[in-house]
Amino acid sequence: MTHVHDHAHGHHGHHGHAHARAVTDARALKIALALILAFMAAELVAGVLAHSLALLSDAAHMLTDAAALALALVALRIARRPPRGAMTYGFGRVEILSAQANGITLVLLGLWIVYEAIHRLVAPPDVHGAVVVVVALVGIAVNLAATFVLAGASRDSLNVEGSFQHILTDLFAFVATAIAGAIVLLTGFARADALASLLVAASMLYAGTRLALASGRIFLEAAPEGLDPQEIGHTLAAQAGVVEVHDLHVWEVTSGFPALSAHVVVGAGRDCHELRRTLQQTLTERYGLRHTTLQVDHEAAPQRPLQIEVAQR
Repeated sequence: MTHVHDHAHGHHGHHGHAHARAVTDARALKIALALILAFMAAELVAGVLAHSLALLSDAAHMLTDAAALALALVALRIARRPPRGAMTYGFGRVEILSAQANGITLVLLGLWIVYEAIHRLVAPPDVHGAVVVVVALVGIAVNLAATFVLAGASRDSLNVEGSFQHILTDLFAFVATAIAGAIVLLTGFARADALASLLVAASMLYAGTRLALASGRIFLEAAPEGLDPQEIGHTLAAQAGVVEVHDLHVWEVTSGFPALSAHVVVGAGRDCHELRRTLQQTLTERYGLRHTTLQVDHEAAPQRPLQIEVAQR
């Protein structure tokens, strides 16, 4: 039986593209971080002076935004290190750790805001609507700029996506806060501030849950969304000359880096090298899988029955 192990990893192409993407992403993250830090301190002071939970929750959210952006930058730097030693896949999955941390942070902060909002619905404090409206409008402008910057980065990376979701939910928060401040200013309905906080919390819980689940899929080595291992197996098995496909695994090393391994049995006498190249081309063209490891074996030839001749005397 002939064994052919082939690894079509395309490491150099992947890492060259990943490096260029990482430089662009890092620049976008740094600009967004500077914008967020510059505004966060001013909003914190305004929230205390205006007795506004919506502003304070926005400031707390912006603190997590800044932490998320800083963490994403660190993860991006580590992920750019080439594979070495025991880290044969490199450090790309550090970005997924960052994304999961961002998702969990959004969920925890959202729950805290819900808790505080319920207290303020029961006993609403005096809210200075004018201050809330002014700060919220400035916040909308700052977050629009940060969102625009991050929108130009690679959203295929869960790490960048996590930071983007932080900024995007903060933008929604400022819109809700501005509306709440206007209601307080025009009608005196102080509970509008807490109600706006609940809307902010809902968006944070939604975004955080999605991020945590997406990063969890990668850690559990589930097949990437949009790739059906059963369909891929049927496609490989349907190729002329293929007898059997088993031990098929499809997973995602990090964002945008799917991988596949499989054991393929081909008919006796078939050109296993040529068939392997055909299978890899099919995987690349149909499913976008460029990092594939195929073990190709020939089907065992049937054994001839043992013949015993008895000499005649």
